[in-house]
Amino acid sequence: MKRANRLTPALMLAPILAVSALPADELIQMTAEQRQALDVRSAPVEPASDALSPAYPAEVVVPNAQLRVVSAPQAGLLESLLVAEGEPVTAGQPLALIQSPELVEQQSAYLEALTRLELASAQLQRDRQLHQEGIVAERRLLETRSAHTQARTLVNQRRQTLELSGIPSDALERLARERRLSSSLTVRSPLDGVVLEQLATPGQRLDMASPLYKIGQLDPLWLEIHVPLNRLGSTAPGTGVELENPDLWARVITVGQMVHGADQGVLVRAEISAGAGRLRPGQFVQARLEQPSAEPLFRVPRSALVRNQGRAWVLLAEGEGFRPLAVQVRSEESGQAVVSGEFAPGDQVAVSGTAALKAAWLDGGE
Repeated sequence: MKRANRLTPALMLAPILAVSALPADELIQMTAEQRQALDVRSAPVEPASDALSPAYPAEVVVPNAQLRVVSAPQAGLLESLLVAEGEPVTAGQPLALIQSPELVEQQSAYLEALTRLELASAQLQRDRQLHQEGIVAERRLLETRSAHTQARTLVNQRRQTLELSGIPSDALERLARERRLSSSLTVRSPLDGVVLEQLATPGQRLDMASPLYKIGQLDPLWLEIHVPLNRLGSTAPGTGVELENPDLWARVITVGQMVHGADQGVLVRAEISAGAGRLRPGQFVQARLEQPSAEPLFRVPRSALVRNQGRAWVLLAEGEGFRPLAVQVRSEESGQAVVSGEFAPGDQVAVSGTAALKAAWLDGGE
């Protein structure tokens, strides 16, 4: 008895093929019992707005405007690093300490310029009073005023040099007031972001502008996609980009004008505004570009596609059977395909048992 049950599906296949032996453009008839025996199931056809290109590798990068390289403002010895790769930082946060003899020299020069300015101010005040009393000539007053201007310019110049070295304004005011020199220099973060790379080690001798850290803001991020020239099509700023694993969406912002010799590809750059935190700079992902179409597009499960003589078909559910319908495959996605064809609202296509239906269809066409 058990043996007869195991043979039931095979025995039912013969009447199906016999009943379906019809011309290839006619209905492949199938009863409900036959569908159940061969596990023939159907699914609705869904409208699709756009097709997607094949998947291209894309690299996640930080936008140029959101990237900073923090360097040593003065030559010296790197005493300590206060943050490490991967740590978030805020604008103005201390990043490193440097011992710099050059900093002492610049502070001394600044204090000397302040002293000269004080003397020049006193001399200017004295000569202005004497000129009013008619004791000194106007020419001497002009010379004293010129010397005062030069002294003030020198103070501003040396103050700006110290500010470029990372000395804040309150520290400069304290230096002018207390006249105490220091060789310790604190390097601070120029922006809110994340430390992407550490470029120096404690104890290292540094030259001016030696790199210490690379810091970036990670929202939004860019994708750099190399698209083959012959598949670039109508890709333009605003074109949508779909990512696989993670499932994110981006928009093209620039399309390169140069073809890269190594792969004959064009650099397409897209921006990820939502969900950028799920990606990491340097990561490679798979990206698909939107491909707009002038004709209606539909999305069907990939299991619904039947190949025959180099063409793609679906088996359209109709009445008591299925009718073969030729389609054009515009793109194949994960588990689905975007096609164009003569579909009507509410149409369904076979998504399982298609091997038996194809056999019945081809036998019917002979």
